Order: sequence, then C-alpha cells, then structure tokens
Amino acid sequence: MRPAFAALLFVLCAVRLAGQSAGTLSDDEARYRLQANDVIDIMYRYTPEFNQTATVEPDGFVSLQLIGGVKLGGLTLDQAHAVVFERASAHLRTPQVSVLLKDYDKPHFVVSGEVKSPGRFDLRGRTTAVEAIAMAGGVISASAKHSQVILIRRIAAAEGETRLLNLKRMMQAPQSAEDVTLRPGDMLIVPQNKVSKIERFVKWGNFGLYANPIR
Repeated sequence: MRPAFAALLFVLCAVRLAGQSAGTLSDDEARYRLQANDVIDIMYRYTPEFNQTATVEPDGFVSLQLIGGVKLGGLTLDQAHAVVFERASAHLRTPQVSVLLKDYDKPHFVVSGEVKSPGRFDLRGRTTAVEAIAMAGGVISASAKHSQVILIRRIAAAEGETRLLNLKRMMQAPQSAEDVTLRPGDMLIVPQNKVSKIERFVKWGNFGLYANPIR
C-alpha cells in the first residue's frame, strides 16, 4: 500500500464519517499559534528573577518557575500573555510580564492523498488550496475525487475543523472565494474514493502524528 494512501486512510478514519456536513471555515489570516517545540521568553519587568526561556512540550504545556505548569499550546501570543498574566497575578501584584516568541517551527502545510508528491511544504506568503495542490505535483489519479478535497484546520490545541473543497470548481473559476488561503498547519487531502459526510470538528490528537510527519 502506498505510504500516502495509507496516511490518507488513517486520517479519514480519524475524521469518522458521520451524519454531519462539514462547516464553513473563516478565511481570515490567522495569527501564529504556539505549538510543540516552540521556544518562548517569559520576561518580568520588575521581577527579573522570574525571567526564563521555556519550550512548549508535546502536550502543549510549559513549565514556568513562578506559576508552574500552564497550557499555552494552541494559543496566540496575546492569549498566552493573558494566561500567564492571570496566573502570575496570584503571586505578584499587577505583574508586568511579556511573552515573546524566540524560536518556532517554520509555517507549513501538508498535502496528502492522490497527488504526485505528497508531504509537508513550507508556507511562504499567501498560498491558496489550488496553489498548494499544484505545489504537490497536482492530482495524479483519474478516479480522485476532485470535488471532495478535504481541508483540516487546527482551531485549538486539541481540535481541528474540516471542510470539503471542490477543486474542479475552483480551477474553473480562478480567484473563487472557495479557494481558501491556507494557514500554518493546514492539511489538504485528495481522496481516492467518495466521501459522503464528515464531522465538522475532530480531535487533533487523532491525526497529530501525521500532521507533523517530518518534525
């Protein structure tokens, strides 16, 4: 069995065909969200003894010396700051704290299924779904379901949202609103067989190993 097709089956099993149609995703550009192996600096203006550099663990938690373990994976920097500020406020009076991103995984997306070169690709600038599939060498199977390309997008630390895209229609209508702009971590799957319905929300942990195949 081809590795790409095996991965496709794995992900399709994870989304569990069910009786709910895929929902509509927002196409607004997303702000960067912290993920495993990201390195952040926690800086306290008036209490520098609590300053530290920390790494986001695979489960999304970060161990901080003043406030202990806190889950920051899946959050934007603003959201992470709000969490750290709230926890630090239990120990300090009006803490002046900053959360800075020091090192991070390059933004990327994954294309799998019936394409020539499935895998992980760097996300450089604005890239649409059609452009992403072209970067993966295009669809190679005549039986591939062009009208049912699956987009899986991470919306929280442990949750993804799905949507079905009609590749054929998007290619016939350039600049179609359906041709979404990809976000870091997005997954596109070109299935070989017809997909009836998929759950709108899925647990990210079900396919997290595949979502980062090269990490």
